[in-house]
Amino acid sequence: MTTSILCVDDEPNLLLAIERQFRKRFEITTAVGPELGLQAIAERGPFAVVVSDLRMPHMDGIQFLARVRRISPDTVRIMLTGQADLTDAMEAVNQGNIFQFLNKPCPPETLGRALESALQQHALIEAERELLERTLTGSVEVLSEILSLVNPAAFGRALRIRRYVAHIALALSLPNQWQYELAALLSQIGCVTVPPEILDKIYRSEERRVGKECRSRW
Repeated sequence: MTTSILCVDDEPNLLLAIERQFRKRFEITTAVGPELGLQAIAERGPFAVVVSDLRMPHMDGIQFLARVRRISPDTVRIMLTGQADLTDAMEAVNQGNIFQFLNKPCPPETLGRALESALQQHALIEAERELLERTLTGSVEVLSEILSLVNPAAFGRALRIRRYVAHIALALSLPNQWQYELAALLSQIGCVTVPPEILDKIYRSEERRVGKECRSRW
């Protein structure tokens, strides 16, 4: 479980101050501006927490944290700004699902407490996700075992689909790839109630159709 924190701001001196204050307490990475922040996430992420300034050139903190949310949904996001108003705060919460909104200048003890709370929130999110994954995986495995006993052909088909889906999800770098694999395993669960001889006819018909399409292309 990661405990790394990314701080993004267009003021290098502020980032240096944060590094000096918290380098012995947290695993801190800094990036000057949102573009370098996204690069850091791509190269060194995911991060447990991302802290971003609001007012930055080319891409403001709201847009940046919204991008972070899409790239890494489990990352806890904090907005840090010296020009906050109610409209900005509401927009940041709505678009970026901000965990906390802090004003500059932010006392070190306040920022430190916010980072501790954000790391605890991330640990909670990870624990809930792992529990959900284990629970769903166990349930699907039981259903798959029933399918393998009732209709081995359908079970074999589900395993092949799972391999294809896993390969595609990995190639596309999709988040939460386990969800797609579980869905693939469940794709044939309805075949439990279908007589094997009917499924055999359907599968043979599909194989002939695919064979004809392949031969027509060549």
